[in-house]
Amino acid sequence: MKSQITFVLLSLCLLPIVFVLADSRSFSIDYKNNCFQKDGKPFQYISGSIHYSRIPREYWKDRLLKMYMTGLNAIQVYVPWNFHETVQGVFNFAGDRDLEYFLNLANQTGLLVILRPGPYICAEWEMGGLPAWLLQKPNIILRSADTEYLKPASDWLAVLLTKMKPWLYQNGGNIISVQVENEYGSYFACDYNYMRHLHTLFRLFLGEDVILFTTDGNTDKEMICGTLEGLYATIDFGTDTNISAAFIRQRRFEPKGPLVNSEFYTGWLDHWGDKHASVDTVKVSKMLGEILSMGASVNMYMFEGGTNFGYWNGADHDTRFRSVVTSYDYDAPLSEAGDPTDKLLAIRDVIRKFRDIPVGPMPPATPKFAYGFVTLEKVGNISSLLDTLSPQGPVRSQYPMTFEEIKQYYGFMLYRTTLPQNVPEPTPLISPLNGIHDRAYVSVNGVYQGLMERDTALVMNVTGQQGDQLDILVENMGRVNFGSYINDNKGLLGNLILGNDVLTDWSIYPLDIDTAVANGWLQAAHTGSAMEAGDGPMIYSGTLKSTGLAWDTFVKLNGWTKGQVWVNGVNLGRYWPQKGPQQTLYVPGPFLSATQPNNITVLELERAPSHRRILFMDRPQLNKTGQKT
Repeated sequence: MKSQITFVLLSLCLLPIVFVLADSRSFSIDYKNNCFQKDGKPFQYISGSIHYSRIPREYWKDRLLKMYMTGLNAIQVYVPWNFHETVQGVFNFAGDRDLEYFLNLANQTGLLVILRPGPYICAEWEMGGLPAWLLQKPNIILRSADTEYLKPASDWLAVLLTKMKPWLYQNGGNIISVQVENEYGSYFACDYNYMRHLHTLFRLFLGEDVILFTTDGNTDKEMICGTLEGLYATIDFGTDTNISAAFIRQRRFEPKGPLVNSEFYTGWLDHWGDKHASVDTVKVSKMLGEILSMGASVNMYMFEGGTNFGYWNGADHDTRFRSVVTSYDYDAPLSEAGDPTDKLLAIRDVIRKFRDIPVGPMPPATPKFAYGFVTLEKVGNISSLLDTLSPQGPVRSQYPMTFEEIKQYYGFMLYRTTLPQNVPEPTPLISPLNGIHDRAYVSVNGVYQGLMERDTALVMNVTGQQGDQLDILVENMGRVNFGSYINDNKGLLGNLILGNDVLTDWSIYPLDIDTAVANGWLQAAHTGSAMEAGDGPMIYSGTLKSTGLAWDTFVKLNGWTKGQVWVNGVNLGRYWPQKGPQQTLYVPGPFLSATQPNNITVLELERAPSHRRILFMDRPQLNKTGQKT
């Protein structure tokens, strides 16, 4: 055993892709003995979910090794379509998107892979992994046999599955099973023709030998609509569920074969304004032991959550729109920063009762450093920086156009028109059809007036003179990733009315803030003094001096309201401390330079504090709740 582990640890340093000779390798379902078989022997997998898209590439090896040393023999991996095909027909598998490099690291570590290629993944990820460019077709029925959806989905799967075939276990790789779609039973369409098409497509590209499966929630309706003959039906449930009842439900759809919980919830997600979610460690470890003692295979969702960097967070829409926070810590066994927790140690103690645990110490937490305060300077408000942020200029339209119509899928757009009449008294500006998706920051002649917000603030008062410039900066807070509302267009979805007038003659500016930040254009554009006042959307910048260290840290924006932070051109994600619960943003060490000044850029959307300071700490704060909605 020790020599095997030594080989695995040493092989982590190898970069070439390693395949094992495929002769006699097999992974299959033994329906007679109700188990999986690996190379002809009974096999029970103990897996954990990890999302490469939420973890810097430099840390993939560290996280995988910690999972292996916990006693896992497999990982479960989502593939977000929109992460790889942001522009239709342009596929990106480089850098942090290098899926095959990730699979190779897992293979060298000794971890099998359960692949979940979608095309829809949920995962609290923007639009559930579906590309926003699909919404250019206004009548598209997503996740269905509608050809406007099925054609681009099939094109994507043709590219992805062709890449994945050599990685199947029977072909010498480490993928033991592949999920078709994802929790389809919870979607309204219930389109069996769609699922049959995917089944045919997966078999065409992956062959007849690989196990194809489905995962659905623990209800009859979800299992009925989500399962299909020829796809092995598995179930998911958490600590609030009766295990026997859940597996009896699976048995109704799969009378023979292994019991499988494909998503055993170790924690849960956070929305802005929620309390920080947690799931009791004792409950998790106790139920895990019960599942394993039944001979069932299990995947823990999540084992490490990671971070919704940039604009990749999703959202829910039940009674109203609720955006997912930047941290995807999930109260998982490995923290957002990849640190082992007490929950991980408890899980390891359970696993060692069922299989041998690798010998050796658990890799330590990555080092953290409190770099201290950085004071920022004002660069300018959004309206004054349009030449830099939207160099191609505006699109002109009589009526508002959506993000999707402009082909600006993420981030921000500025809508500009003029007041059609004198409004000396406060006059209501109204979105009569709840068409603000998702937040709108309103200024007149560069003076901030206030905000409008989807579902909650559809009216605000405006004053000004006829001909005054009206600017409305609209923020996409992340598209809905679950349920019936995933056709989630962004921007101004309908007309705005000021008093009795419908506002027309718009100039619409798509803003490429990320490119401007990455190229240093905003660092070099300082125009105002550090003490200059002003509310509304403003950009600030500053420098974190080099210390000789490039360790993980957490940035806290105490007194700031809401916005976005970039470090050395990398978009860390959204902050919103007043709403909570998340108070700090994770800054991975690889994003920093140990020897050069580190450029910090902040887009504050509402109001910055007078001190203009941000604080780099050595620990996260994820559980302080601000204003409750």
